[in-house]
Amino acid sequence: MPLASTDIKPHKAGPRPRVGRDFVAALARAIVEGRFPEGSTLPREQDLCGEFAISRTVVREALKTLESKGVVRARARAGTMVRPRAEWNLLDADLLEWMGDAVVDAELLAAVLEARRAVEPFAAELAARRASLAEIAALHEAWVIMRDAEPHDDETFTAADAEYHRILLRASGNRVFVQLSGVIDAALTRALDRANRSVESHLHTVDVHGRLVEALRMRDGAAARRASEEMLETAARDLSRLR
Repeated sequence: MPLASTDIKPHKAGPRPRVGRDFVAALARAIVEGRFPEGSTLPREQDLCGEFAISRTVVREALKTLESKGVVRARARAGTMVRPRAEWNLLDADLLEWMGDAVVDAELLAAVLEARRAVEPFAAELAARRASLAEIAALHEAWVIMRDAEPHDDETFTAADAEYHRILLRASGNRVFVQLSGVIDAALTRALDRANRSVESHLHTVDVHGRLVEALRMRDGAAARRASEEMLETAARDLSRLR
């Protein structure tokens, strides 16, 4: 199925960098939305050039970008094939942005939750030893925003919750954990957007996040790990309601 021509500005409408960004984003979203399903072959370069009034250089750069992110594979004399989603680089920030609401896929969210269970409790334990005072203060600030958010102000609460978890991974001092924050943030944000929490669940979430901050202040790694594990149990319950 062809892309909608309105997704991409013609080459004359703006400078080349903007055209390139618009085109790769539109092509990626078309793949994410299933207009070019896994295993299918994308239109030929010359067809894309003609349809969108863009140069072959722009098309080739877009395809190289998607190939570097694991989304497509160029095959000699056979065109460019869409790779299975399991092979996509889900740690890539651009790809997560292009996926948008498609991140809210029950199977993917479950996989992210498993990754969080493997990482976050240990990250919390490390943060109890390694977090700077500034990082603990930033974590507390995010928690205060969560605590003070109006009951139905999901946007403010969700943004603060996502920021809280970004800070926690950074405070662990583990650079690999920090690299995971993009996919965790994207999945967490969209899952929270759709979670139909009760008032009791909301209050419990605020409480356990506060206990983790206090554990870091006390440099109590065991308490930090327990609080993180409790958070993830709540996340698992929220996920079960989304399925």
